[in-house]
Formats: sequence, C-alpha cells, structure tokens
Amino acid sequence: MPKLPKVQLLESDISRVIEMAWEDRTPFDAIEKTFGLSESMVIELMRKELKRSSFELWRKRVTGRATKHMALRSDDVTRAYCPTQYKNK
Repeated sequence: MPKLPKVQLLESDISRVIEMAWEDRTPFDAIEKTFGLSESMVIELMRKELKRSSFELWRKRVTGRATKHMALRSDDVTRAYCPTQYKNK
C-alpha cells in the first residue's frame, strides 16, 4: 500500500482533498495535479480520515465511476465541477 507523501498536508488541504474526493465530477487526476496525491494515496487518506462506514460508502460510490477516472470519462465532459458549485457567498 502506498504511503502518503512525507510533506505534511495542512488540515485545510486534507479537508479539501476529502471534499474533492466526494465530488462526483472531480477526477482523481485533478486531485493529483493539485495536491500531488495519486488515487491510491487518496484512498489511503480517506481510509485514515473517515469513519469506517463513511469510507466504505465512499469506496462503493467511486469504484468504477466514469467521472472519477479520466480514462473512463466521456470526451464530452470538459470540466471537473458543476458551474454553480463555487458560487460567491
């Protein structure tokens, strides 16, 4: 099993990685590009940070999900998140 990078992620970074991992449209490639965490590292982080039941629910949701894996994703999808996701408050 891969280990998380030796660099420490800030608590806010961990929170953002978890948020991105839960988002249906955010591929693991986007997390890797932003934080340097491969899919297997994200899985390890999620296992460590979430309750067991939450982790299992998440794994069930993302396993094989086309929008989470660029290789399975339709070429029609050109963005990683919903346009209304980051509205100004």
